[in-house]
Amino acid sequence: MSAREYDLVVIGAGPVGENVADRAVQGGLRVVIVESELVGGECSYWACMPSKALLRSGAVLRAARAVDGAKQAVTGEVDVAATLARRTGMTHDWNDSSQVEWLESAGIDLVRGHARIAGRKRVEVTRPGGEVVDLIATHAVAVCTGSAALLPNTPGLREIEPWTSREATSARSAPASLAIIGGGVVGCEMAAAYASFGTAVTLIARSGLLGGMEPFAGEMVGEALTAQGARVLTGVDVVSASRDASGRTLTLSDGTSVTAEEVLVATGRTPRTADLGLESVDLTPGSWLDVDDTMLVRDTDWLYAVGDVNHRALLTHQGKYQARAAGDVIAARARGAHVDTSRWGAHVATADHDHVPQVTFTDPEVASIGLTAERAEAAGINIRVLDYDLSWVAGAATASDDYRGRARAVIDREREVLVGATFVGPDVAELLHSATIAIVGEVPLSRLWHAVPSYPTVSEVWLRWLEAYGRP
Repeated sequence: MSAREYDLVVIGAGPVGENVADRAVQGGLRVVIVESELVGGECSYWACMPSKALLRSGAVLRAARAVDGAKQAVTGEVDVAATLARRTGMTHDWNDSSQVEWLESAGIDLVRGHARIAGRKRVEVTRPGGEVVDLIATHAVAVCTGSAALLPNTPGLREIEPWTSREATSARSAPASLAIIGGGVVGCEMAAAYASFGTAVTLIARSGLLGGMEPFAGEMVGEALTAQGARVLTGVDVVSASRDASGRTLTLSDGTSVTAEEVLVATGRTPRTADLGLESVDLTPGSWLDVDDTMLVRDTDWLYAVGDVNHRALLTHQGKYQARAAGDVIAARARGAHVDTSRWGAHVATADHDHVPQVTFTDPEVASIGLTAERAEAAGINIRVLDYDLSWVAGAATASDDYRGRARAVIDREREVLVGATFVGPDVAELLHSATIAIVGEVPLSRLWHAVPSYPTVSEVWLRWLEAYGRP
């Protein structure tokens, strides 16, 4: 066994691990990153980037058909082969050479193989050829292994070999029919993508669509999916699965069944910590890792867990936000420098608490930040809810002849600040960062009166919210 010594060992070379490593190197540390698959991780090859590529063609086509003068020029449907080729180009055909070049340029060493923690500040890596490399961390180890699709223990489900999000985003062709289990972000996005390909999609969502968001978000997405040709089944669960020559069959709790060429399971995520050696440091294999706001695993002084694996916010942008804080604090602690752990300090990821922006790239898009009305009331906040039909602003009328959208602001009456915002409509993702700034910055409504939205844009909804609330 060969041994190497570094200040920091990062396990997992996805966007989160890359950012931890990069910030630590900028802070003067010697860093190695370990990856068992592709450098760039889930987001680059099986999640964010390929999924949005699959969705974009259909969304653009529908947008063109919603504008007179453009719709007359549309003579066909989505070119599935071209869409899949564009997706494959975006993933570099699942080749990570460009990402490896970036690591080299950033001064980060790479070891390929399966990493296991072998004790305090020690990581053993089994390389593809069987060689074991012993990595010693003089200061810290950061676990950035992310999460994997969760398969429920439904009888027969594993035996039918269902798709997870990985197979759905990397498919080389579109199936004739697809049954999707789960009404969350992945389920809704893949339903939209494959419906645009002409696939007969059935979405099975026991508790409805986009749970945890404002109720109207799931309702509007469900209506749109139905209009796009998908079948949406709510209030039923899958009780068993089987497979024969006719396809894969799901038996539902109401006694009916759904048969499809492929089945996609999108029912949640599980941490990739089962074979990480956590037992060697008295932690539970397969568990989420509990951290403080500097991403330090509680009851340790050397082990960090960043991104999905700590279960704070399973989103790439939030993981990268955590990573920037973690890389900086690891470097600062290694140097014995001042560590700023105040609420909005440089070395904490405070915005994981009720300040998480998220976009669901269905058509219409759903963009949200902060608290829903229900969660705000449960937290004891005296709120006022402001709802507005986005089709009433001038920017919507110029963007589409059939614009349909809705926006909700959740206002803390006592502090007179925004604590939650949800937008549903075409291209509303671009509205979200203004709401994020308002919430994170706790900008008073009285100040927002002086943030004038451009005309004619959909951003004019901000003025309409303020008018509804009333001048100070």
